[in-house]
Amino acid sequence: MTTHRITPGPKPTWLKVPIPAGSTVAGVEKVLRERQLHTVCEEARCPNLGECWASGTATFMVLGDTCTRGCRFCAVKTHSRGNPVDPEEPEKVAEACATMGLKYVVLTMVDRDDLPDGGAGHVAAVIGAIKRRNPGLLVEALVGDWLAADPAATEAQIATVLDAAPDVYAHNLETVLRLTPRVRDHRCSYTGSLATLRTAKRLRPEVVTKSSLMLGLSESEREVDQAMDDLREFGVDVVTFGQYLRPTLKHLPVREHLTPARFQALERRALQKGFLYVAAGPLVRSSYKAAEFYIAGMLRQRRSLATAAGKENESA
Repeated sequence: MTTHRITPGPKPTWLKVPIPAGSTVAGVEKVLRERQLHTVCEEARCPNLGECWASGTATFMVLGDTCTRGCRFCAVKTHSRGNPVDPEEPEKVAEACATMGLKYVVLTMVDRDDLPDGGAGHVAAVIGAIKRRNPGLLVEALVGDWLAADPAATEAQIATVLDAAPDVYAHNLETVLRLTPRVRDHRCSYTGSLATLRTAKRLRPEVVTKSSLMLGLSESEREVDQAMDDLREFGVDVVTFGQYLRPTLKHLPVREHLTPARFQALERRALQKGFLYVAAGPLVRSSYKAAEFYIAGMLRQRRSLATAAGKENESA
């Protein structure tokens, strides 16, 4: 299918966003700087930073600002060793969430292959600190693939994060099978990412699982459909699709700018495949307010039903 294809060139109008400004944006920045916290909004140069910060939301990036992987699409700094882990970060993030009045928070992380557990214990500690301070706050953990020496160790790291009771367990497939070796770090794998999501769902069936793909790297419609089918086969509940934007000239070039109409058609196809929710659009990212709003509503409805059922059992 070639309908609506736009070859690379000047950035289309639908990809142009306003420069972040305003008192709320300044307030979010102040909260983050005072606690020396990082956000993926800044580190990955997200185009939605202005919109999200203006509404008082941010995606916290834990375990430092340096990743031990070198994916060819990502603007986050990379090195063989990451920063020293800040033992106070869990409480700092929990305090920031309270100060910002968040009801739904997304935690993401840099890959930390230099740590014995990949950073799983620290991520769990951050989730735990947030939940202790505000048990009603919904937490989405957008994590890595927990690359370990053997499958048992990888499963143990996934279990460590799940034991902290995140409401959403997310891991990004990023791209289609054919492009994975060219787009992602050589230690990442398409099947490994799927296995991470399947393991999370097996260990905790009630957790919402979520993944994301970026488009415009020369993937075909058939390959995207196959990725969706693979995600559904591995039990993934929510998927988001967005346009890949080249952060610097050192990163992979954009091969295609997909139109909003293409994304709308993709969203319809994904919903037909059985995903609970799909967010698809040029500026959609894995952390995206529309998806978070839907998931929050769904999770709160589940909690209300569970509470009502518990009260009925007590009175029976």
